[in-house]
Amino acid sequence: MSKKPLILGIESSCDETAASLITENEEGMPVVLSNIISSQVNIHKEFGGVVPELAARSHIEKIDWIVKKAIDESGRGIEEIDAVASTAGPGLIVCLSVGLSFGKAFASTINKPFIAVNHLEGHALSPKLNSKINYPYLLLLISGGHSQYLSVQNLGKYKRLGTTIDDALGEAFDKTAKLLGIEFPGGSQIEILAKKGDPNKYDLPKPIFNKGGCNLSFAGLKTAILRITKDIKTEQDKFDLAASFQKTVEKILYKKTKIAFSLFEKQNNPKKKIFVVAGGVAANKKIRLMLTNLCKEESYQNIFPPIELCGDNAAMIAMVGLQRFKKKQFSNLDHPAKPRWPLDEDAIFLKGAGVQL
Repeated sequence: MSKKPLILGIESSCDETAASLITENEEGMPVVLSNIISSQVNIHKEFGGVVPELAARSHIEKIDWIVKKAIDESGRGIEEIDAVASTAGPGLIVCLSVGLSFGKAFASTINKPFIAVNHLEGHALSPKLNSKINYPYLLLLISGGHSQYLSVQNLGKYKRLGTTIDDALGEAFDKTAKLLGIEFPGGSQIEILAKKGDPNKYDLPKPIFNKGGCNLSFAGLKTAILRITKDIKTEQDKFDLAASFQKTVEKILYKKTKIAFSLFEKQNNPKKKIFVVAGGVAANKKIRLMLTNLCKEESYQNIFPPIELCGDNAAMIAMVGLQRFKKKQFSNLDHPAKPRWPLDEDAIFLKGAGVQL
């Protein structure tokens, strides 16, 4: 029996300090041996959002302990590690630099290969941690910093079909929660409040709903929420607005995903139609249910990572590292941190006012 690779993954792109060790079984399926995540919610709560300098300081204070804990929990020794994979971007550069520098130093110290990982590729491949799926597949990546439809062709090969032209969906959830008086990070609480409200109470805008292909926009929706919250008088009004917001987002994603399905099929003519949803917002149960039902209508196999792997984590970074290790795709130790690092580097940059769709 040949030795299976053992990969250490490190993640510090925003406000989670994370480390994970993974290997694979005889069938080639990944096996997560440890997955340690330290959240900074309590640090940033009073500011209503992530403060980059405070986040970076917390990473520096915790990363040594987090990596040691991941190794201890894996039951394996440092000498058994075959490569170190660290997130190199995209993200907050002061945060990225902590995990990236630590990963390079660790790899150099144990004289093993270093692999710089694109955080988005981690999300893109995260379903492979618990599902045996083949390329190509359609990916909807919805998180606090990104909202994209991507055709995943192979490791390192991605075609963007649609993206947000302004705010990410996760940001819209968090900002709506803040306007409703929910403590940061409150995006996940919207779904809970929505259960008590009338989803038809407020008629909210659906920006670029009837144009722009499967591109997305949430800035106008966020502005409408801001305007309405100024007139909210009761708790029930809050519940109704949360329910209306949740329903509006579901309507937007339903229509845009149908368009993405069509584009994906036209470009790939796949034998099997597979739709993967990843990123922090993929933990929203109502969105999961709506997209699951849509997949049934359109004969797609739908795959979601486990809830605990939807948000930022190091298991997905180690997963990419494992794939690249097997192909001997290593990085130099001078690989820079990249605050902006699109998966499809040939895609046109769409961001901000005046974008032509």
